[in-house]
Amino acid sequence: MKTLAIASLLLMTATSHAATPTPPDVEKRAHEVRAPHGAVRQDEYYWLRDDSREDKAMLAYLEAENAYVDQVMAPLKPVEDALYDEFVARIKQDDASVPFRDNGWWYYSRYETGKDYPVHARRKDGAGVGAAEIMRLNEAGDFATEQVLLDVNAMAEGKEYFSVGVYETSPDNRILAWADDSVGRRQYTIRFRNLETGEVYPEAITGLSADMVWADDNRTLFYVENDPETLLTVRVKKHVLGTPVADDVVVYEEEDDSFYMGLSRTRDDRFICIGVESTVSSELRCTPAANPGDFTVLAPRERDVEYDADHYDGRWVILTNAPDADGHKAPNYRLVTAPTTATSRGEWTNWIAHRDDVLLEGFELFDGFTALAERSNALERIRLLKADGEEYVAADEPAYSMGLSVNAEPDTEWLRYGYTSMTTPGTTYELNVATGERRLLKQQPVIGYDPSKYATERTWATARDGTRIPVSLVYRKGFAKDGTAPLLQYAYGSYGMSMDPGYSLTTTSLLDRGMVYAIAHIRGGQEMGRTWYDDGKLRNKINTFTDFIDVTDHLVAEGWAAKDRVAAYGGSAGGLLMGAIANMAPEKYRLILSQVPFVDVVTTMLDRSIPLTTNEYDEWGNPERKADYDYMVTYSPYDNLEAKAYPAMFIGTGLWDSQVQYWEPAKYVARLRDLNTSGVPVLFRTNMDAGHGGKSGRFRRYRELAEMYAFMLDQLGVGAGDAPAD
Repeated sequence: MKTLAIASLLLMTATSHAATPTPPDVEKRAHEVRAPHGAVRQDEYYWLRDDSREDKAMLAYLEAENAYVDQVMAPLKPVEDALYDEFVARIKQDDASVPFRDNGWWYYSRYETGKDYPVHARRKDGAGVGAAEIMRLNEAGDFATEQVLLDVNAMAEGKEYFSVGVYETSPDNRILAWADDSVGRRQYTIRFRNLETGEVYPEAITGLSADMVWADDNRTLFYVENDPETLLTVRVKKHVLGTPVADDVVVYEEEDDSFYMGLSRTRDDRFICIGVESTVSSELRCTPAANPGDFTVLAPRERDVEYDADHYDGRWVILTNAPDADGHKAPNYRLVTAPTTATSRGEWTNWIAHRDDVLLEGFELFDGFTALAERSNALERIRLLKADGEEYVAADEPAYSMGLSVNAEPDTEWLRYGYTSMTTPGTTYELNVATGERRLLKQQPVIGYDPSKYATERTWATARDGTRIPVSLVYRKGFAKDGTAPLLQYAYGSYGMSMDPGYSLTTTSLLDRGMVYAIAHIRGGQEMGRTWYDDGKLRNKINTFTDFIDVTDHLVAEGWAAKDRVAAYGGSAGGLLMGAIANMAPEKYRLILSQVPFVDVVTTMLDRSIPLTTNEYDEWGNPERKADYDYMVTYSPYDNLEAKAYPAMFIGTGLWDSQVQYWEPAKYVARLRDLNTSGVPVLFRTNMDAGHGGKSGRFRRYRELAEMYAFMLDQLGVGAGDAPAD
């Protein structure tokens, strides 16, 4: 059995002048992981788990891995710096968001040149004040009439990590409540400030999710408290300003640990609602915002019945997959209405029927129309329902992303929506639904970028079971589809999350160097409707992995890439995808990029104390049940590593990650090193000051990405000679 003292490990990885850096090694310690049904697995690197993040041997190993990355990447530092400089050069540093009007004020966020964090601000509505005028003032640097809500740069000063998760002003616009996190584990603290006097109140409520709602009295705030061990949302409390936090009253406690919880106010501001949802079920309970009391259930939860609701114009409008009165199922969802007093599904009336070929994803209610967010044929669209009929918002490209933007107030004829594609930077439009007039409010400024030099396409790959998989592609014009190009293929494929094609200023640097970028819309997402998701989870999870591999085969066969110049990229659950394809088809990938990867599926899902575990039994399965265990262990990346040649890898994690704990990729890399016969580099970078989303601040993440992309370019043979095109 291989062992190595930590002191020797550090000494070995600190030898910076070695011709070929030697990767770290770490000791094995015998450990058995037992399932309730008796199955036993050996986990020799289990000891790397330390919930306190204080074990010296563990920390030394992570630091040794970081030192190894530094050594390997040292010759590539000029490429990394060039990429970083390109990324940052495209950013308009003194940029600001499109203002939106809410309750007599215009809200927006802006950045200042050279600073990492936003300034959240507002301006009072009045004569001559509107979105266009405020954008003009912000562009001119005229902030005389601005009220700063939060200067996050000042708040983050001296901190390695800082994030504001949410902020809300009281209904009378006088009190600001915000939730901040200075560690990266998404465990927030709520604080308060008087916007008229500047006084910061003494109350600080800790251990929370980034979720809050004010009551109409401007003194009562409802918030969601997390379990300190599992970090799950477990109870809703209310705090009254000026009273001890210890006296805060629990208004609802969720006893089923497979449910998440959140708070909202309805469109008409009449109700405060607590929403709870699991993978396959949901429930909404609401109370009057003017006089909060008992929370009344809109419809009791039922397994395999999901719904979300909003209240406006004297009725509930509900998006649901519940079967209709005749028993017809609605996996792609339908819209129903219900009276304000409704407390059961029996009071629901069908409004927008279910369709097999269209996924209904959301809606927004206005005085004279309703906007529906739909998905058809793997593309998003917006359908407008008006008194005189219906119409669709137009799109001009074959592969794009379109969705509802911030529409804070319902008494308007103008609908705001966002549009982007792999060649078109993020754009905000507003459309007058009565006249058809469309206004361009803002397009993400990208300095030096010319969209006419790039092209996007949609292709379809045939999976091994005959299913057609949509793929979105982007490349620089002049690209020859002759089977010689390097390609980066990205996918996610879990939780029903659709990966829609959008512009990326960092991807542009790859395209300028002759690369092709592809998004594989594999099963496990929801691009092709709810069945697309169902066909890529639980006992169908294998489809997610084989779809990705089959897309790769298609792109190579069609000449989009050379078979030995394909890189794959995924993160979180997409990191599970990366681990699976590395085991199943390592020869098809020259390189795999994997960020915060979920690679130890069975051990994690056997441990109820780990955040997210119990919420996700209906996503992955519950390995306490032998049948689920037997299926999950067939694809869990950590459990399926074996002695063979793996591709080069760059794997990243955050020490404080609460979604995928750092020890999963740490164990994976340690075991991979034992078994890998290829001799190509496997790099493992741990961000010691961040969590699931990486470092905070808008520039730091570009440094991390530049390092990873520099490694990729080197492995794919895209060298210094392949400078960006003119």
